[in-house]
Amino acid sequence: MSPTAVVLGVGPGLGMSIARRFGREGYDVVLVSRSSARHDGYLAELVEAGVKAKAFAVDVRDREQLLSTLEEVGPIDVVYYGPGATDLGDMPAEITSTTSEEAHAAMQWLYPAIDVVGRVLPGVVERKGGLLFAGGLSAVRPMPVLGALALSSAALRNYALTLNAALADKGVYVGTLTIGGVIERGDIHKVVESKPEQFGNLAGHTLDPDDIAEVAWRMFVERDRAEEVFSVI
Repeated sequence: MSPTAVVLGVGPGLGMSIARRFGREGYDVVLVSRSSARHDGYLAELVEAGVKAKAFAVDVRDREQLLSTLEEVGPIDVVYYGPGATDLGDMPAEITSTTSEEAHAAMQWLYPAIDVVGRVLPGVVERKGGLLFAGGLSAVRPMPVLGALALSSAALRNYALTLNAALADKGVYVGTLTIGGVIERGDIHKVVESKPEQFGNLAGHTLDPDDIAEVAWRMFVERDRAEEVFSVI
């Protein structure tokens, strides 16, 4: 029976790169995103590459649906957690104006990660698998303009690093990908690229998701570091 990797928050950028990279190593892949609109294309691409895959439309903030989907998937060896907001017009106020309500809203991307771990951890421990998280550079570098998002990024990073410390002696790997820059082919990349008058020239400020996915795979296999920072900022 092939191992299974679940990609939560799959999109055309890093999510699909992670799916392809683990699929290349013989993993069956389960894709999860808020909408099923692009699932047929994703699945066709993976099948063409020889990867067994299926997809579910789930908003990770819907706890009941998220947990029931993970139950339906069955035994899970690896989870990649990378969902997040993609609407650049819905950014929170900068940090000196951040309200507790905005902080609470930003943390809605942290709580599902905790729910996921609670559900899959016994099986991941049994299979000596792993958990990978993706977050923003504001977790390690002060970026006041990101406001409450910086708080949730830091919380997710700390959660991943603390899990790594707690689970290392159980044969489970936990790692975090800390990302500063626009990921090529992703939804945000498309928006930013289409509005140079607002966001400026992207030259030198993008990251190749295939490169990040390759590092993520090496982190999982080598298990010698809990974090990698990818920054072009």
